Amino acid sequence: MAGVIDTSEFHNGMKIEIDGEPFVIEYFQHVKPGKGSSFTRTKIRSLISGRVLQPTMKSGDKVGKPDIEDKGMQYLYEQGGDYYFMDTRTYDQTFLSGEVLGDAKNFLKENVNVDIMFFNGKAIGVSLPNSVDLKVTKCDPGVRGDTVSGALKPATLETGFVVNVPLFINEGDVLKIDTRDGGKYLTRVAVGG
Repeated sequence: MAGVIDTSEFHNGMKIEIDGEPFVIEYFQHVKPGKGSSFTRTKIRSLISGRVLQPTMKSGDKVGKPDIEDKGMQYLYEQGGDYYFMDTRTYDQTFLSGEVLGDAKNFLKENVNVDIMFFNGKAIGVSLPNSVDLKVTKCDPGVRGDTVSGALKPATLETGFVVNVPLFINEGDVLKIDTRDGGKYLTRVAVGG
């Protein structure tokens, strides 16, 4: 633990450590009841397991400040369910399992730069850019004049992820995909020029 944090310092997105495990605060509320001492309601998510807890802490309680470091790294390749990344300054390599990456693996393509989160020197997670450009490798062809408003079809991207796209999208198109909400189609990217 790198130090302590008082409940009065809590804010959304803050990283804290409880019982040797790093958490991120997703929600907090300071409560001052008419009788008794004040307390803080929180909703925290584990940065390792993803489990969500909702502890209530007394005013003045202290939690740990985790030893967390974000390093800019480049995604290299996947092998046997492990995803390998390289520090672009030191050329050190590390990997994360597909299980730890979760949905993030749907948006990784070779040479994309990401931030890898380290807790006590061990890689525990990845932060993706808000959007990535991925090529469509498989989808039904678009039909000229097929402009039904809001109609969608599935398209397989170069990472193997399937996303719903408008009917005019074709194989070979490059799409901008939002990585924050489970992978939503944003727009078609102009290629070449």
